[in-house]
Amino acid sequence: MKERKAIYAGSFDPLTNGHLDVLKAALAVADMIYVGIGVQASKTPVFSYEDRVRLIEESTRDELGADAARVKVVSFDGLVIDAARNLGVSIIIRGLRDGTDLDYEMQMAGMNETMAPELQTVFLPASPSVRTITATLVRQIASMGGEVTSFVPAVVADALKKKFNS
Repeated sequence: MKERKAIYAGSFDPLTNGHLDVLKAALAVADMIYVGIGVQASKTPVFSYEDRVRLIEESTRDELGADAARVKVVSFDGLVIDAARNLGVSIIIRGLRDGTDLDYEMQMAGMNETMAPELQTVFLPASPSVRTITATLVRQIASMGGEVTSFVPAVVADALKKKFNS
């Protein structure tokens, strides 16, 4: 049987418990998951690409145990469909928090299907306990000295503290 490979793309700046929740669910859908960190020259992230890779790898080792071996972090610039094709992936994983996400993600899935009909978008709902978490809000809270340990893995919380206390 052919290995099912998927890409779960985003900026992951920073990785949140919501991202991890969707990633855990994705492991039931695919044998191998590429966490694709989108790199955009126009955006200045809080964490460098290298830091995000390290944080994702450490978090998945801590949270997923042996399943962490089924997760590989990669970078891409440009369209996720091009990254998927280059990686030999047939599934695009997208997490959903609410109806607003669904509206946006349905539009994106439709466009992707038109451009790359061989790729299948799979929507995975976030668990209720993590639905309110966004990386944007986590960054804002951390930058103002707020406590983010409920929203991100421990290694990410530590990195955010160091980043914003320096």
